[in-house]
Amino acid sequence: MATTDRSPAWTDALEAYTRHLRSERGLSEHTVRAYAGDLDLLAAHAEGLGVRDPALLELRSLRSFLAAQQVRGRARSTLARRAAAVRRFTAWLVRTGRADQDAGALLVNPKRHRELPGVLRQDEVRALLDSAAAVATGGPGGADEAEAGAPRPAHPSDSDPVAVRDVAVLELLYATGIRVGELCGLDIDDVDRSRDVVRVIGKGDKERSVPFGRPAGRAVDRWLTVRPELVVAGSGPALFLGRRGGRVDPRTIRRMVHSRLADVDDAPDLGPHGLRHTAATHLLEGGADLRSVQELLGHASLATTQLYTHVSSERLRSAYAQAHPRA
Repeated sequence: MATTDRSPAWTDALEAYTRHLRSERGLSEHTVRAYAGDLDLLAAHAEGLGVRDPALLELRSLRSFLAAQQVRGRARSTLARRAAAVRRFTAWLVRTGRADQDAGALLVNPKRHRELPGVLRQDEVRALLDSAAAVATGGPGGADEAEAGAPRPAHPSDSDPVAVRDVAVLELLYATGIRVGELCGLDIDDVDRSRDVVRVIGKGDKERSVPFGRPAGRAVDRWLTVRPELVVAGSGPALFLGRRGGRVDPRTIRRMVHSRLADVDDAPDLGPHGLRHTAATHLLEGGADLRSVQELLGHASLATTQLYTHVSSERLRSAYAQAHPRA
């Protein structure tokens, strides 16, 4: 995590903390990298103030760090994340005996401005899924992996496994609202067709079971019939494979979702997380209670799920403004 020009004290602390995040807290590699970058910035700022050892951090140096980030125009969400990273780090320093006082205990997190996530209308979701299904039954497939230089069939047909996979991926993302990383981590045995649920390992290695509907189940069944066409020696139990036979990469899925949405007239350019937002919003609009949606999405805090109630309210107000004669 630390750069080579850090002091020995900072280097040792940052590397030990990175190991703690990976092994003890079980955070995803993406989250670990984000925290690592935040704390490396803190170390650079602190050393610029003459603080060569994290044990010597004081509240004023932490506030100075956040103020410098704000002057550089960092978004409030970024400032809030960096403040949270600093507070966790200084608490860890005290807990592990590396510091006598927790300099970040009184550091206030900047209030985050939560923007409403973009979502698809139900007719746009239908158009997306219909378009992907049409590709899988005759149109060119596998456009998502063209950039990787993978071989593609000269004459795509209704058996092109990548196009069939894409339909199953889109159906499952919308049906369950799972994260793209969770989807790519699925193994075949994680799908229970007897109960129509999928076992998901989420953030912090927390396991949950998420139900899915019949369209998603049929799409997964069809994918499993053509999956052997992509299997290679190293495929293992991965549910979704790339064209070369390895476990599909989240970047591949993101490219595919953007590509498929480009085929839907006037649809917003969303990635897989947009389908997660869409699934949550449609569940709430359909009458699902907030606690159930929280459990399905794997949110640790109900406050995170409550964001989708604002999305639903905004959509309702927009529809009212367009439709009511005295709006």
